[in-house]
Parts: sequence; structure tokens; C-alpha cells
Amino acid sequence: MQPAPLTGEGSDGLEVRLAESAQEVAAAQALRYRVFYDEMGAKPCEAMRARTSDFDEFDEISDHLLVIDRAKGKGAAGVVGTYRLIRRSVGEAFGRFYTAGEYDISNILANGGNFMELGRSCVDADHRTGATMKKLWDGIAVYVFDHGIELMFGCASLPGIDPAQLSPHLSYLHHNHLAPMELRPRALPELYVTMDRAPKDSQNPRRALAELPPLIKGYLRLGGFVGDGAVIDHQFNTTDICVMVKTDLITAKYRAHYDRAARDPSAEDQSA
Repeated sequence: MQPAPLTGEGSDGLEVRLAESAQEVAAAQALRYRVFYDEMGAKPCEAMRARTSDFDEFDEISDHLLVIDRAKGKGAAGVVGTYRLIRRSVGEAFGRFYTAGEYDISNILANGGNFMELGRSCVDADHRTGATMKKLWDGIAVYVFDHGIELMFGCASLPGIDPAQLSPHLSYLHHNHLAPMELRPRALPELYVTMDRAPKDSQNPRRALAELPPLIKGYLRLGGFVGDGAVIDHQFNTTDICVMVKTDLITAKYRAHYDRAARDPSAEDQSA
């Protein structure tokens, strides 16, 4: 794939597109370090600490979605948000997916169709606004549409490593959003932490939903569901869940847009 702008620059000066250079990928990795390690207290290895950069072997095969604030600078200097995207064909050619380090994803591999894995999402502290998140989601939606992605999946995190404290949230997800059996991933046996920690009738679902991290709530609003079991990530000081989203709701808007453009070429310009 040739990296290219996805939705371009809006009136707010924010641009969303794929990284076009090693320098832009490095800027995304530096942003990830500031958010995950400096701000959230994750534990870097010595190489990461020396470079003040969050990186791993998956970065080289990924498409890196960027939000760029043109007021801060063009290209790498303006990176304020990022998401890491790995299409099925790319991950299979590489031989593994990041999520497989925590979950058995054999059901997704067998039944997930044309899927992609997404992760390493973060936004600069000064840009955590609805506008920035909308740009990220707009970029994902166009990427999904362009590549015919049917399912997105990846690890999402709850803050903290004490499942007892997270019991209302884990139980809510288990009782209300468990994935269909034919797609359901399961935490690896040696990492498995049960999410069924309280009876369904003992919960306050509205409160539990309201207290979930915004990213997880965003997935659920799109009809997302979760795998069986959580995983404690001691490096990142989080409790991970596996989230899946079928892309029907995401692509419907863009399919309608492109259908209109095909019928009336002027519609493309009017809606840009």
C-alpha cells in the first residue's frame, strides 16, 4: 500500500493520514512513549528509555495512522495522535499478530474474514478533544472502507492491575458484551483472569458503562464485543481485554457517500 492522505485537513487544522516516512513513524513512537511511559507509568526496557520511544517488531509491518496538527508543524513535528493498523494479509505474512501474545485468536483467524488488528492508540495530552478523536475515527473508517475490512480486533486496556477493583467493569463486559462463540478469543491459559466476577443481577450496568475508558466505550457504541478472560499487563500497569468490532456501522456511512459520488460526481466535492 502506498501511504496517502485519508481524509485530508479540516478547518480545525487537523490532518489525518498514514505515516509517509520513517521520521513520522518515529514521531508516533515518541508520542506513544510520552503517553504510555511518562504519563501512565508503563515500564520501558533500556533501549526504549535510551531512545524515549515505544517500539517493537510489529511497527515495521504496520500502517501508522496519524493525526497531525498543522499549527504545530507539518509532518513529524505535528503528530498529536496515532493508531497502529495491521491488515490480515500483512500479519499472516509476518507470521503472528500482537494480540496472539495474550489471546488465542484461532476463532478470528478461522471466521473473521478480511480483518485487521488495531492498537497502540494514543493522543497527546494537549489534544484530547472530540475533534482529535473524530479525526482518528474518520481515518479508521476510510481505511476500513478502502480495504474492505469486515472485522477489527485488538487489545484494549483498563487502568490498573487489580481485577478485584475492576470487578464491576469486567463483569459488565462479560455479561453484556461477550463475543459470539464462533469469533470469541480466549485469554491464554497461563494469563487468563476471569471477567465473570459478580452476578449479572448485582450490577449497575449504566454506571459500569459510564466508568469505562472512552476508547472501550467507543468500540461498544459501534456494536463491539469482547473475548473471554482478561490479561494483566504488568509492563503497562493495565488489565487488557480483547475487543472486536464488525465494521458494518462504520462502512455504511462511507458506502452511501461513495454511492452518491458515483451517481453525481459533484457530490464528492460538496461533502469533502
